[in-house]
Amino acid sequence: MDDLHVPPGPGAPRGLRVPAGELVEQFSHASGPGGQGVNTTDSRVQLSLDLATTTALSDAQRARALDQLAGRLSGTVLTVSAAEHRSQRQNRTAARQRLAALLRGAVVPPVVRRATRPTHGSRRRRLEGKRRRSETKQNRRRPGPE
Repeated sequence: MDDLHVPPGPGAPRGLRVPAGELVEQFSHASGPGGQGVNTTDSRVQLSLDLATTTALSDAQRARALDQLAGRLSGTVLTVSAAEHRSQRQNRTAARQRLAALLRGAVVPPVVRRATRPTHGSRRRRLEGKRRRSETKQNRRRPGPE
């Protein structure tokens, strides 16, 4: 098994490289159709990574990942499984892609919204709309005594 490479993007401009020694793979029987080999092949793959001890993440990335993935973690261990293919090799690839996608999304820094002021044109249009609405309502009133 070789290192897991996560492509570059926001939060990780050079990408991430998770050493193979930090990834734990477990294999088991996958449920569902499989023909004669269904009871003999361990095609389901569970891939685990301990986010607290991995050397692939900086402290800021680790904090973001632990916060973003809190609902998926068991302690600090992130586990993904793949059983959609009949081949163990394909399931290993699928699990690695899933783990890479989760890490890619977890290290993205939050987007901070900067408050802006309404433009002059939008303020003018808003006031004109209010003025028109006011005139419409005034025209519905009962005419005065004059």
